[in-house]
Amino acid sequence: MDNEGGISQHSARNIFTRDFIYGFFTALFFAAAMHSLTPTLPIYFKRLGSNEREIGVLIGIFAVAALVSRLFVGSILLRYWPKRVMMAGALMAAITLFASIVFRPFWPFLMIRFLQGVALACLDTAALASVINMIPLAYRARAIGYYMLAPSLALAVAAPVGIFIINQYSFTMLFLSGAGLSLCALFMSWKVKEQKVVDSSKATRAHSTSFLDLKVIAPGITAFIQFFVWGAVTAFFPLHAIQCGVTNPGLFFSAMAMMMVAGRMFGGGIMDTCNKETFIATFLPTIIVLLIILSLSRTLPMFIIVGSLWGIGTAFFVPVSMTYALEYSGSSSGKAVGTFRALQDLGLGLGPVVMGIIIPLTGYQIMFLCLAFITLINLCYFHLYVRRRGNRANVTPQ
Repeated sequence: MDNEGGISQHSARNIFTRDFIYGFFTALFFAAAMHSLTPTLPIYFKRLGSNEREIGVLIGIFAVAALVSRLFVGSILLRYWPKRVMMAGALMAAITLFASIVFRPFWPFLMIRFLQGVALACLDTAALASVINMIPLAYRARAIGYYMLAPSLALAVAAPVGIFIINQYSFTMLFLSGAGLSLCALFMSWKVKEQKVVDSSKATRAHSTSFLDLKVIAPGITAFIQFFVWGAVTAFFPLHAIQCGVTNPGLFFSAMAMMMVAGRMFGGGIMDTCNKETFIATFLPTIIVLLIILSLSRTLPMFIIVGSLWGIGTAFFVPVSMTYALEYSGSSSGKAVGTFRALQDLGLGLGPVVMGIIIPLTGYQIMFLCLAFITLINLCYFHLYVRRRGNRANVTPQ
């Protein structure tokens, strides 16, 4: 017991440093601002007369912009302090949220969403790269999991609160609240010490282009497809739920986020010790089943059950898949992190756009079944390609 307690205290000292805490709250406030828009923007666009294709583009351009920007941010972090990049992202988010009060869809708001994606790329990549490089290798997966509690907590609170604000007040109040949260993120990022992210991996330099770490791509494609699915669900579930008579679709996201928080708080050690390939191979079939259930569900209790189960899996999938990809590539540089997150963003961006084209032809329920089939393809890819090359990624932390 004493030994276990000593290990626990040692882990806490290595993970919960001053800069980790400031970085965590920076991500928390920023994510709260962005996640307040997750269930509300589709409703906002729909009320202003946008169709599903336009909604898909307006939602998806956010992630596409983040994708493009991450390719540059990863290299920028090799030369500039993460603190400055984080501050630039928070400030840009605040400005765009103030601008949202004035401008309306389609083209002006398309530019706003693009700039919000750039802000996400700056703040998230810089904060995550900083956290990864300040934490010892043995605690990396656990630290990533704890850091990602920030967006999970933000989603749990901001999604239903965002719906509450638009129902009780107005979209103007929603955008003002988001701008205020972004300014809080700016203050927290200002408190982080300046610390340059250095790439010590010669192998990474040998296998990289100017913007990409190519060795991250193969395992990162699994995350790309999964986030393609999640991006589509995020964009169109609120409209599907309202069509089914649910007044606050944000509760689906809250249920998911609360289970993600619980999983990461109480299962932190699992992420450092579990077989990452086995976990990913178990997670993907679970998502297939949940998507099929979601296509058949029309009540809030069923939506909450699906969201809760999805949240449990995602609590571990995101940090495990990222750690797996970084081990596979042999690098933890800003470029490697940026490449992996760029693949996630590409999925988040393409999911709403592609499904926005399909929905008018199929409806929401068939869309969920299409996403289940896409996840099946992802499972086959992981088994037939990634796991066969797993000996290159199965690096045990020393």
